Amino acid sequence: MRTGTIGRGLGLATALAALITGLSVAPASAGRAAPDPAPAVAAAPAAFTHPGVLVSRPQLDFVRAKVQAGAQPWKSAYDQMMASKYAALTRTAKPRAVVECGSYSNPNYGCTDEREDAIAAYTLSLAWYITQDSRYAAKAVEIMDAWSAVIKDHTNSNAPLQTGWAGSSWPRAAEIIKYTYSGWPNAGRFSTMLRDVYLPKVINGSNSNGNWELSMTEAAIGISVFLEDRTSYDKAVTKFRGRVPAYIYLTSDGALPKTAPGSGLDTRDKIVNYWQGQSTFMDGLSQETCRDLTHTGYGLSAISHIAETSRIQGQDLYPEIADRLRHALGLHAKYQLGEAVPSSLCGGSLKDSLGPVTEVGFNALHNRMGIAMTNTQTLTEQRRPAGTDNLFVAWETLTHAGNPS
Repeated sequence: MRTGTIGRGLGLATALAALITGLSVAPASAGRAAPDPAPAVAAAPAAFTHPGVLVSRPQLDFVRAKVQAGAQPWKSAYDQMMASKYAALTRTAKPRAVVECGSYSNPNYGCTDEREDAIAAYTLSLAWYITQDSRYAAKAVEIMDAWSAVIKDHTNSNAPLQTGWAGSSWPRAAEIIKYTYSGWPNAGRFSTMLRDVYLPKVINGSNSNGNWELSMTEAAIGISVFLEDRTSYDKAVTKFRGRVPAYIYLTSDGALPKTAPGSGLDTRDKIVNYWQGQSTFMDGLSQETCRDLTHTGYGLSAISHIAETSRIQGQDLYPEIADRLRHALGLHAKYQLGEAVPSSLCGGSLKDSLGPVTEVGFNALHNRMGIAMTNTQTLTEQRRPAGTDNLFVAWETLTHAGNPS
């Protein structure tokens, strides 16, 4: 079901969900989980906000003012971005008709090129807005035009994830350029590319590890905003609402984690196996924690990005997922900061690192919603400025540190 009026704001949607379920929604700061929302509640706004994928015009204006004033941490984050290869005005795009990506990008036929060109387009669009130097906008347009003129498909086993990663960055760039710069005659062709090549690969989700479906859903949300496709937007939000409770555990879920619709995880053994063999569950545990922190970071980042875009579009999903996200960020930040891992968690050992993924969620939950997040705050501030993972996360200290808009 989809109705534009319900999609205008979280307040009415939450009230409707409460009436349906007969349950009240506890505030996130109270430490209790809100009941998982009924997926029938629609999401798409009556009118889309542009630019409105991950960053809005008020957010961009805030960043521009901070950089111009030389304020920290934004100025150092801006300098980091501008010194990166992604901001180079000499960049030459490397499009191809078919991007073929196997497991862990092996084979890698255009996988790195596509992801990095998409990040470059986004980087250049940020550089354009902050500097108002049209050379950066023109270079972003050049890169997006190069790909929209050529690409036809993604193939091999990692095609859905690859499409999700690149498809998350492209609409961020396209939104800024289309709605703040006047020189993009091929914007319609780019829309066709997103609609025909990217959206079909990501819109139906995946029953693989959660970071896959969350990244694919992020791409679907962003593409839907750029295309003003309400049907796809609603479908992606429904997917998100089913996946987040199945990705982050809360003790209020019961003895076992929730499962995503259609997952086929119908026994305890199947669920434990899917959770990387972890059979002891705690607030904030992710389905991929015991796999490694890097993939967990992908999932948490995509959750934050989707919620941020939804907030810009007028229906704030953060309150629905705040308890899960704050516990997940806090749990993983604690161990990233060096606390000993108990034997009950992944056999007493965690692998790898979260990456530059905490700024967006921390800003939303702590700075906007007032939730205490000591471990997450310490980790976030220690690691500033957050750069890029060269996949789909880029420059989030610049765009979201302390951003009130």
